[in-house]
Amino acid sequence: MTNTETKNLNSQKLGSVRRKAVSLSSEELVKTAYLQPENFLPLVVQPTVEKLNLAGWAANNRSSIEMQLWKHGGILFRGFEVGGVNGFEQFIQTLAGDLLEYSFRSTPRSQVSGNIYTSTEYPAEQFIPLHNEMAYSRNWPLKIAFFCVKKAEQGGETPIANSRKVFESLDSKIREKFATKKVMYVRNYGGGVDLPWQNVFNTDSKIEVEEYCKKAGIELEWKSGDSLRDSFASRLRTRQICQAVAGHPQTQEMVWFNQAHLFHISNLEPAVRKELLTSFKEEDLPRNAYYGDGSPIEDCILDEIRRCYQQETIVFPWEEGDVLLLDNMLAAHGRTPFSGSRRVVVGMAEAFSCQDI
Repeated sequence: MTNTETKNLNSQKLGSVRRKAVSLSSEELVKTAYLQPENFLPLVVQPTVEKLNLAGWAANNRSSIEMQLWKHGGILFRGFEVGGVNGFEQFIQTLAGDLLEYSFRSTPRSQVSGNIYTSTEYPAEQFIPLHNEMAYSRNWPLKIAFFCVKKAEQGGETPIANSRKVFESLDSKIREKFATKKVMYVRNYGGGVDLPWQNVFNTDSKIEVEEYCKKAGIELEWKSGDSLRDSFASRLRTRQICQAVAGHPQTQEMVWFNQAHLFHISNLEPAVRKELLTSFKEEDLPRNAYYGDGSPIEDCILDEIRRCYQQETIVFPWEEGDVLLLDNMLAAHGRTPFSGSRRVVVGMAEAFSCQDI
């Protein structure tokens, strides 16, 4: 959607402009730029006319948006008429079809409307490290979008990073070791520390959980409550080996794609880490990550991974009404601490399954 790339886009009627409808070319309807001259992530698309509806414009420019998303990894739509949460949902549906349910979740969220959810509901003072959504699973969305309904008084940005550059900046020995061994995620649900399994799997049925895990290649073990009816008293442990790196299905580029640095206990504050290790055996920790063969991941390696994410991090302030569309494999995201009220909602689409495990 640079000036050259938009010349051949179809023209459309701008029905939302007051007074009378005006026929304008797509080249005249939007302009593009970058937030930082040295970074091509994200591409910023802004309307050149008032009251340009985002979903309506996107419907006539789907192929161009897709191409630019693969090129840049993320697009920030700023200054459009979104139409609230419903309009945001329609925008995602226009580009990518039905939205995905947030199943096998790892963080607390609330359903806003349909399959639109709140962003991760961690305390405002906490920093959420950069990550690709559901990279701790063998199934993930290819697209994820964020809509800023209300920006925080201070902070609350959604930092992003180019997953291709993260992959390239890591030492080749680290990449090769992870690519070969992969990552094992161990989760213990219940006990009042992490999410209960009922919330994670969005069901109260043990049978449904077992069926889901069987299909997803997840090992599970019920820790208490032998009866299938004794759902809420039961605790659950799961193990799953997942990819550490992945090739993008369209661009074929390799990306760093896992959440080892989030799940590993070294991600916690030292005091919290010490308290958990005092209260739990290592195998009973709410969550942890290992190499795929079960061997421990070295803290120094995880520190290097975090350094590479930090090196590639791009931060920009939200403006209310902003919509950030990311290719979930090409771009990682996180959240900075904030003060005041903040409301950013999220939608995901285009399910993808990794078979190479």
